[in-house]
Amino acid sequence: MGCGDAGMEAAEQVIRAGLLRLGGAMLGELLAAGNGYRGPRVPCGQGHEAAFASYRDKSFDTALGLVTVARAWYHCAECKHGLAPRDAELGVARTSMSPGLAAMNDLAAAAGPFAGAARLLEELAGIRLTAKRVERAAEASGTAVAEAGRDRAALIAARRLVPLPPSPLPDKLYAVIDGTGVPMTSRETAGREGKSADGRARTREVKLAVFFTRDKLDADGYPVRDRDSTSVIATFEPAATFGRMVRAEGIRRGAEHVRQFTIIGDGAAWIWGIASAKYPAATQIVDLYHAREHLHSLTRSLEFMLPDHKEEWLAARLEDLDYGCIDGIEAAVRRYPLEGVKKDEVDKELGYFLNNAPRMRYHWFRSRGLFVGSGVVEARCKTVVGQRLKQAGMHWTIEGADAIIALRCREASSTWEAICNTPHTQTRTA
Repeated sequence: MGCGDAGMEAAEQVIRAGLLRLGGAMLGELLAAGNGYRGPRVPCGQGHEAAFASYRDKSFDTALGLVTVARAWYHCAECKHGLAPRDAELGVARTSMSPGLAAMNDLAAAAGPFAGAARLLEELAGIRLTAKRVERAAEASGTAVAEAGRDRAALIAARRLVPLPPSPLPDKLYAVIDGTGVPMTSRETAGREGKSADGRARTREVKLAVFFTRDKLDADGYPVRDRDSTSVIATFEPAATFGRMVRAEGIRRGAEHVRQFTIIGDGAAWIWGIASAKYPAATQIVDLYHAREHLHSLTRSLEFMLPDHKEEWLAARLEDLDYGCIDGIEAAVRRYPLEGVKKDEVDKELGYFLNNAPRMRYHWFRSRGLFVGSGVVEARCKTVVGQRLKQAGMHWTIEGADAIIALRCREASSTWEAICNTPHTQTRTA
């Protein structure tokens, strides 16, 4: 071992490779203890019976290397297909990757590009997979995660699955909602209007909602998000479908039991349509940062009328906004007679404030210890979606993007989710 760093590294690799081979052999022997024979006939899953045919080998990759097991094979004469009950028991039915390796693959593929994920698995785990296989396995897992989430949401919304209330019950629950574009293949955007110069769409919007709780204020009186209380949901489905998911997630997180449920958004009409339809009693707040952006835009539209006191005018309007005095903003704007295109431009910006006035009572909201910003969902748009799906040269299909986003939402949600999503913490209705 007196060969310096190179000798140490080589020794580590040799020993690890040997241990992986030993572990793979031990796992193979362990699995060989059960051959999967379930009698001469078993249900085929389609209402018929499949007859025992023979014992057949199946090879699949595991976290310890390639393993081969012999298991009973049954054939259904009616359906003309075969099955091995043992495969389902081991979690390798219709796949050549073990559950343990699939979980490792999901983490790597959700973290970065598929080629990099394959390289990461080989370097860190000693498992060699092609980039295409990493992609297919991760998308299959992500699709299953997304479908399970939608199925669960449908059951909750229909009151066929009743989640137990959180314990201890938090004082306040928030849902912060937003959307962000994902670069798509031309096939996915064909015929859709976009914001590019040629009018063609290059992206499709994925809608996100971040749920979290809050019980405490910091020393300065600002609210503090509870640690490990975050759950994230996302979909490319239309707002109506997403609304049902928000409804179900709110029920699951205890929206019907907490003292105050608050929904925060950037002012988009579809967000408030969901909020009003699914949780009409919830407090609705327009993100203060977006409101200030619109106020700056309104000021730019009026700057030709404010040549020497634009900054003072803007400062006064920002103070109006902080106190929720939308009437003050409107009165200050109406002092200036406008016509034509400029009037339409100003009216559009002013309409943003008039339509959202009840959601802009920031002084009152803050006096009640409420969040007034949507930074948490803005951050998730970047970390869950942007960092993985908006890298240079990436163009996705809806199915592929939805699958990877589902995996990243699962990772972005707190460890609290591991408890809340287990079957015996949920109650089915009679």
